[in-house]
Amino acid sequence: MVDVTPRTRAKDTRRSREVDAQVDAQLAESSPEASVDVESLGRQLLGTWADVRRTSREFAKNPALHDVLGLSLEEQRERTLAQLHILQEKGQVHRAFPKSLGGLEDNGGNIAAFEELVSASPSLQIKSGVQWGLFGSAVLHLGTEEHHRKFLPGIMDFTVPGAFAMTEIGHGSDVASIATTATYDEQTHEFVIHTPFRAAWKEFLGNAARDGIAATVFAQLITKGVNHGVHCFYVPIRDENGDFLPGIGGEDDGWKGGLNGIDNGRLHFDHVRVPRTNLLNKYGDVAEDGTYTSSIDSPGRRFFTMLGTLVQGRVSLDGAATTVSAMALAIAVTYGNQRRQFTAGSDDEEVLLDYQRHQRRLIPRLATAYAMNFAHDDFLVKFDSVFSNKNTTDDDRQDLETLAAALKPLSTWVALDILQEAREACGGAGFMASNRIVGLRADLDVYVTFEGDNNVLLQLVAKRLLTDFSSKFKNADAGALARYVVEQAADRAYHGTGLRTLAQTVKDFGSTARSVHELRETNAQRELLTDRVETMISELAGRLRPASKLSKADAAALFNSQQNELIEAARAHAELLQWESFTRALDKVEDDGTKLVLSWLHDVFGLGLIEKHLSWYLIHGRLSAHRAQAVSAYIDRLVTRLRPHAQDLVDAFGFEPEHLRATIATGIEAERQDEARAYYAAQRASGTAPVAEKSLKPKKKKR
Repeated sequence: MVDVTPRTRAKDTRRSREVDAQVDAQLAESSPEASVDVESLGRQLLGTWADVRRTSREFAKNPALHDVLGLSLEEQRERTLAQLHILQEKGQVHRAFPKSLGGLEDNGGNIAAFEELVSASPSLQIKSGVQWGLFGSAVLHLGTEEHHRKFLPGIMDFTVPGAFAMTEIGHGSDVASIATTATYDEQTHEFVIHTPFRAAWKEFLGNAARDGIAATVFAQLITKGVNHGVHCFYVPIRDENGDFLPGIGGEDDGWKGGLNGIDNGRLHFDHVRVPRTNLLNKYGDVAEDGTYTSSIDSPGRRFFTMLGTLVQGRVSLDGAATTVSAMALAIAVTYGNQRRQFTAGSDDEEVLLDYQRHQRRLIPRLATAYAMNFAHDDFLVKFDSVFSNKNTTDDDRQDLETLAAALKPLSTWVALDILQEAREACGGAGFMASNRIVGLRADLDVYVTFEGDNNVLLQLVAKRLLTDFSSKFKNADAGALARYVVEQAADRAYHGTGLRTLAQTVKDFGSTARSVHELRETNAQRELLTDRVETMISELAGRLRPASKLSKADAAALFNSQQNELIEAARAHAELLQWESFTRALDKVEDDGTKLVLSWLHDVFGLGLIEKHLSWYLIHGRLSAHRAQAVSAYIDRLVTRLRPHAQDLVDAFGFEPEHLRATIATGIEAERQDEARAYYAAQRASGTAPVAEKSLKPKKKKR
């Protein structure tokens, strides 16, 4: 049953009517005529690598790359394997690899093209990501030119399918603590790869169950009795017949909740020997005599540097989640604009998207999808600058890793939320597999836990914010970190208004009209969002300050007691980053009508964040109850203003029927509704319509 809450309240209070009138007056001040230039907005949404995305989208329309419903597990895997061969044959996977081997050394374009494959098949996208984005990238970024020449050609032409063997059953996201060992044998000049117990088995590995014939295996490097931490090794795992090599075993993970075109499985190693030269030794090497050397003295920094080179997995997940969110909204809004249900005082049934509740369900999520889109392009530009060696300092790499750890959790969580709401907004039709939404949700479910569990990643972000606070702002005033956060997010100087002063001003506004006017100001939204980050981090820093004087166990317990607040602070920081990206994108819009519509959408996103966290703003005295009411009132009115432009806003995403492949988004629903309306109209016109029983009953006389 689709939610069809009436568009108007049964009875407004006097205060509510005043609020609505004042909000409408504020909105009416806008001078340009609201409209959307779909073509120009579409170009902007495609981002920095627009041409690459267009080419990849065109390629993704190939039916041979699409999922087919009803296949067995083995048939799904065979189809996805065949699709990877198509990618390789058409030259779709070599963009990031060295020019000397036939690549283009285009890191940003590679990710942009890869992300668009999710519209064809999430299984295809992730399995190709395993082969070329993880397995291949481990060799590319952790190995030397010798490894490139030896191993990359087979990886690139897909004659050597491979697995990325990092995660273990017993440690998951805690990569530093993995138990698999690689012990150097000075007598034979070999490393001995060994999983000492069941919890050390490598788990959830794409290409491990059946297709992979080699793997990049992460293990603790031990030489001369010293553990030098996690390093990566190239390890053959199967022979030409597809059988495991001696000492190697594994299991098939079987059916999963989604992504069943990928042969995920487990691997374990029983004293498997590989040559010394199979150590991917860009950041750490072992000489023939067993001597270990590294260009990075600190074991901790070395570990994070090695893992940082593989950050592109998180970049691509952020992008894929953003793409799927846009697809789901394109389906749901299109259907909501055509499906009719219930009458509202006329002969015609109402279009679902005309109901206020339906608008409130979809349009704020559409605003979030736009924010995600613009933030991802900024993220991708940052990634490309680091991986193309334009910005290669430690700070640049740490900033990229922090950005990845901030945005990937938000986008993957939001994608599931949007997919679920879009499914429900389409009623029973949304539950049909032929309309894609449930299948996409199943496939994207695992995004929130692979390439780093979202909660773990946000803890990394919080730790970075606390570190920066401690090192740079220990004795600074209350606004210092806020200025820093905004500078980091917006790459421009903060406008300088003191946060505490503004908060007091905000609290004291008595006029709803003035409140709405202030809420529309970009700097006012920035201050409210930034103040929340600054306050949360400074409060956490105060609570955690005693940790330096405690034992390790007590310090860990103190940190654990603040874990939830740490994650919420990191989430607030990530939301601010998305808002700033949307703000910068809005500044670039040239068409006046489009800019007006996008400014409303931008406000819905920014004020939606404030509305979501109203309890925090009220508890901390940043908003009065009167002003908090204005937040929701303004959003309601903005959503109403945006409703006529909702279809244009989703059309600007640029998806064609071959990408969405959802029956309810093809116009068939509009045809059904038009047929029904014509039928009833003809009955009324001809006088053959049956008379409603209610109309025959005598009306009661008024007393």
